[in-house]
Amino acid sequence: MSATHCSAPASLHATPRQPRSLSRRDLLGTAARAAFGVGLCPAFAARLAATEAAGKGGVNVIYLMMRGAMSHLDTFDPKPGSESQGETEAIATKTPGIRFGSTLPRLAGMSERLAVIRSMTTETADHQQGTYLMRTAYPQINSIQHPSFGSWLLHAAGPRSRELPGFVLVGNGNEHPGPGFLDPKVTPVPVADPESGLENTVRPAYLSQQNFERRLSLADRIDRDFRLRYAGPQIAAYDQLYKDAVRLLGSVDLEAFDIAREKEKTREQYGLSRIGQGCLLARRLVEAGVRCVEVEFGNWDMHRDIFDELPGHAGQLDAALAGLLDDLDSRGMLDTTLVVLATEFGRSPGINDNAGRDHHPAVFSCLLAGAGIKPGVVHGASDERGHSPDRDAVSVADFNTTIAAACGLPYEKEFEAPNGRPFKIGGGGTPIAAVLA
Repeated sequence: MSATHCSAPASLHATPRQPRSLSRRDLLGTAARAAFGVGLCPAFAARLAATEAAGKGGVNVIYLMMRGAMSHLDTFDPKPGSESQGETEAIATKTPGIRFGSTLPRLAGMSERLAVIRSMTTETADHQQGTYLMRTAYPQINSIQHPSFGSWLLHAAGPRSRELPGFVLVGNGNEHPGPGFLDPKVTPVPVADPESGLENTVRPAYLSQQNFERRLSLADRIDRDFRLRYAGPQIAAYDQLYKDAVRLLGSVDLEAFDIAREKEKTREQYGLSRIGQGCLLARRLVEAGVRCVEVEFGNWDMHRDIFDELPGHAGQLDAALAGLLDDLDSRGMLDTTLVVLATEFGRSPGINDNAGRDHHPAVFSCLLAGAGIKPGVVHGASDERGHSPDRDAVSVADFNTTIAAACGLPYEKEFEAPNGRPFKIGGGGTPIAAVLA
């Protein structure tokens, strides 16, 4: 796997910093409501007209974030015969000597496509901080916001489409680090519900085309003095956002967000759940030209009744991820799409008094599949109780750096943040050579 090696920091902000009140996202939303009478799609507030980068190839990423801390012992690292196992049974996979939890039969049947990392470890047992660390590879601190991996990917690899956003988040977006200190053009565009797609992208029936154009002209006149006063690349990009937004209202390019256009058989292949339809939307978006899609799937924080709650939840994940991998493979997209399954930490080997598992950062499991990844690999191991790494411990920075390496990103290069500190894509970890193709 090739990568660019460079030790000199690269500045992220070559232009003067704009006042905090001039956030493009806020400006666009406010002006759209005031001048148009319609809320413009947030995609246009999250993307700049980086046309010189449009059409680039390279690896695309579908990142599945299991929020709440998915139990490794009941999914990808069961311990049959031990007291840690509880009521979850272990089943054989296609990888010799490897078992998954019985709630994952479809994934067990395609383990030869997966790289399973069973020795993930962290010191963070707090959900918000753990999720932030997993998404950015850096600990959460008050002095700076670090970019999420999707924003890093878009920053380094560029967008693939001139029309569609480069990074989409399917989920509620709460506490997401977004672009961090990178340019706001790499902000993820939020889609709260995959069934609804990208909302507010159609001109209201009560607003005629003539009145709509009149409001555009009025907004242009009102903004003229403002643009002259704050002239610069960001304001020019803001103007371009308006032009793109108007041109794309109701555009055929936005059909990528409409999963209702899929055949019912395809939708059922993913499972008719939020995570299943989120994965289907992710495939549609990547196929249409979106560089990175992150899909959230929460409610893994099972402190009570885990053996009642987990089978249904894991079953939805099983259908969704298996359906996604099958679909990508059948469309010839798996060689160019990296699929990541991550969570913030694991759950305790001991069963608590409420028949649940508590927070356990010492060891947990994550998955990789697709572009840049060696299939059928199990890396690292936890001890016989599933309490700690037994060999080949993998830090969150190692995991994120492995993702960066699989994408061909310059993970050794230093990027300088506005505060002058250097940061690396992936957090400066060591790529896991055993799982890289």
